[in-house]
Amino acid sequence: MANIKSSAKRALIIEKTTAKNKAAKSLMKTNIKKFDAAASGTDKKAAESAHKDAVKTVDRAATKNLIHKNKANRRKSAMQRKLNAQASK
Repeated sequence: MANIKSSAKRALIIEKTTAKNKAAKSLMKTNIKKFDAAASGTDKKAAESAHKDAVKTVDRAATKNLIHKNKANRRKSAMQRKLNAQASK
């Protein structure tokens, strides 16, 4: 435990922000997995809907500096390629 009051407060704030960041990253990963599952199926509408949600959460994570913007762009590009490949089938 911290001896200084301000550092004790800071420790609590860090715990809260860590929990928020972890939840946001988890949501992003979950939405990407949902998109992957939808893209491997045959339902084009479901894949497009899942793609929209996944891109939104990836952008939000990049905006909040949870992931690097280049990583976000790489993930979005990979998802778009999967969606295009499914549409061409």
